[in-house]
Amino acid sequence: MLSISANLTLYRLERKMRRAQSYADWKQAALEHDSVSGLESWKQKEASNSYDYLNIRSRVDTIKKLRKEKDDIGLLFALNEGIHGNQGGMGKPILYKLAKFGTKHLIEEYVNEIVDALEHISNLSETDDITREDKLDFFTRASLCFGHSALMLSGAGSLGYFHLGVIKALFEHQILPNVVSGSSAGSIFAAVLGTHTDEELDFFFSGDMLLEPLQLNIDSKPKRLVRERMDSTSLGLTLETVIPDITFQEAYEKTGRMISITIAPLEEHQTSRLMNAVTSPNVYVRSAVMASCAVPGVFPPVMLMAKNVYGERQPYLPNRLWIDGAVTDDLPAKRLARLYGVNHYIVSQANPLALAILKGEQYMPIPKSAKNIIRFSSHELLKSTEQFSRRYLRKVPDIGKVINMFYSVFAQDYKGDVNIVPNFTFVSPEKLLGHLTSDEIRELVAEGERSTWPELEHIRICSNIAKKLEQIMDHHSDHDIRRFYKVKHRKLVRSRSTKRSSKVNDDS
Repeated sequence: MLSISANLTLYRLERKMRRAQSYADWKQAALEHDSVSGLESWKQKEASNSYDYLNIRSRVDTIKKLRKEKDDIGLLFALNEGIHGNQGGMGKPILYKLAKFGTKHLIEEYVNEIVDALEHISNLSETDDITREDKLDFFTRASLCFGHSALMLSGAGSLGYFHLGVIKALFEHQILPNVVSGSSAGSIFAAVLGTHTDEELDFFFSGDMLLEPLQLNIDSKPKRLVRERMDSTSLGLTLETVIPDITFQEAYEKTGRMISITIAPLEEHQTSRLMNAVTSPNVYVRSAVMASCAVPGVFPPVMLMAKNVYGERQPYLPNRLWIDGAVTDDLPAKRLARLYGVNHYIVSQANPLALAILKGEQYMPIPKSAKNIIRFSSHELLKSTEQFSRRYLRKVPDIGKVINMFYSVFAQDYKGDVNIVPNFTFVSPEKLLGHLTSDEIRELVAEGERSTWPELEHIRICSNIAKKLEQIMDHHSDHDIRRFYKVKHRKLVRSRSTKRSSKVNDDS
């Protein structure tokens, strides 16, 4: 039991963490909090019922022993026994929620040892015992087994600037995943990440480059009782300012980041799409973002645009119109898992409806099992209502669409492995689709950064091995896959253009 003095100190440190203006200040207060609360001793103690500490300790000692004895063949064999993201249960959320900063030191030691061992194997000279093919085979399998992390940016309306603070914090601490998805407002910032190099992002984040283009002189306009609402024209101008007019394939060639944009169909019997360099390489990123931001009843549905084989602009699926991606698949976890081998999800959640659901579950004074039952029952009720509308409301399609949309929104899962959410619980409805002032934007960005700081160490520990494997696989690849696609695309366009010119000459 802590003394009154200790409790007062903890309260003071928690307030200091909430008001911190930099990560360094927040980290110092968090470490002091762990020291006073006794959780620093918990981190040093290896034993726990929450993970298999004996297994982790055994693997750490084995790797250290083999490294000390310079037994590279034995080290490669030991690593081959398994590199998994949740080794011995070390990925359980509870292990990262108790302390304010970090987790068990044994887990951190294990991650560091694995990373050093992978780097050591990567730098080994080729021999008859460990050939280049042996290393490529090992790293390929290890990357598949461990999986990848993804950042998913939710829909949020004008609150999407919260995402900007999140990605800024992740970028500055070099733990931004290469796989990023976005829906609705989140798609804007996913597209910014996917169409700008690290050097360009570093320049943007150092000032207000991502804030000023979006203002449209809002600050200079007189205040009104009713906030001015964002319209499709101003949204289009905003996107033209911050997103280059390039395709998903060209964006991947430029940055190497694998971005995905969620869009939903306007038609009832169509399914939602995840637009990216794999599924729709020739679609323009900006048009996909415009579609993903097309909130039903607020913005008109959008026809996607793409490049044809000659590099000309043309409609993509001209008979289809698309709307807000958050309606059907705000966080496309299953699709990212299938396309990119993702098994660790970082969610930046600023969707007001999702926040209300998450906060409601958090403060509901009943056991977790009871919450699961309520959630399942609610989903089944919504599903039955949706099926009823499909069957009996065909003659009133507008009502059926509303019910289907309502079901899609409430039936989604809005959580990931790491959830970054703002501290505010209430949002004025007029702010969601209205123009914000510079001060309001900066506060949302700052809130995104502050909300990310408590999760940085968790993300770093859980993604460090995957990032090292990605770096090694890039280093050992036979060719630059981005350059390969670019050259192949140019040859194809040149060949098609030649054939086209020849046909025109023959006809004439």
